[in-house]
Amino acid sequence: MKKQLQGKTVLITGASRGIGHAIASKFAAEGADMVLTHLASDEQGVELAEEFRALGTRVSVYRSDAADFSAVEMLVQDVVREFGRLDVLVNNAGITRDSLLLRMDEQAWDEVLRVNLRSCFNTVRAATSIFLKQRSGAIINISSVVGIKGNAGQANYAASKAGIIGFTKSVALELGSRNIRANAIAPGFIETAMTQDLTEAVKKDWELRIPLRRMGLPEDVANCALFLASDASSYITGQVIQVDGGMLT
Repeated sequence: MKKQLQGKTVLITGASRGIGHAIASKFAAEGADMVLTHLASDEQGVELAEEFRALGTRVSVYRSDAADFSAVEMLVQDVVREFGRLDVLVNNAGITRDSLLLRMDEQAWDEVLRVNLRSCFNTVRAATSIFLKQRSGAIINISSVVGIKGNAGQANYAASKAGIIGFTKSVALELGSRNIRANAIAPGFIETAMTQDLTEAVKKDWELRIPLRRMGLPEDVANCALFLASDASSYITGQVIQVDGGMLT
């Protein structure tokens, strides 16, 4: 049976750990050729490449800052030069710099907006010309439920993730006539490096607010990303899919 992403080339930003790594693993299992970016050490980049090549996946790994416009342009050119095309773009790179508003400085605000939101513009802008030539493409931007409901102490993060939602919907409207789809995923409380330092009491309190009574796993988000990357979602664009266990229901 043909794998869901067989013959497709995928670019995933922030793929060295957490949700990005889970998406890469899921896509590799479904036959995708992959280009992965990270800002970890060069050694970790080599390990990442070896991990997926051992699975028989064609993969290239770049230490590249998605918030750097020129670097992203060169990256996309390299992808097309090596693989001949680009079919799916997953914008996953993101950071937090949490603080109450009165204590938040300009740097904390600017860093989060730069990495989380500007990076989406950079990659989509660079990939759009490729997608237009192909008359096809799937864009998946990782937002957050915080971008929908807000969260105390995360004004910068919430603003960046809400911006991703507005950006995604605008891109969907602009590019839909060329068979280019853009959707966002809004994860809820997911077990990643960003949540591992929370106390068990805090985690339990969050779980009680979730109808499914558990934290999500990176694989839960990856499953949704696979659907949006595959032909099974060919009539879906401009949507925000919450992967949150019903938290915002």
